[in-house]
Amino acid sequence: MDVRIGITQAPREIEVELADNTTADELVATVDAAVDKSSGMLWLIDKRGRRIGVPAAKLAYIELDTATETRRVGFGAAV
Repeated sequence: MDVRIGITQAPREIEVELADNTTADELVATVDAAVDKSSGMLWLIDKRGRRIGVPAAKLAYIELDTATETRRVGFGAAV
């Protein structure tokens, strides 16, 4: 599964290729748990075993791209 992460106040996206056994539902639950914590980090492990951490408060959007479906999960800052 490929994941694109938009970061607030950053000009580029982060692209991560997750392990083949990762499901969209697992990833959404992980993102939701990170966002629920006010100072949480979103930690992902890519296909090569590298850990990628993004401050949950800086997430602009997350785009999930699977072979069977394309789904976008977005987070907006409260104004």
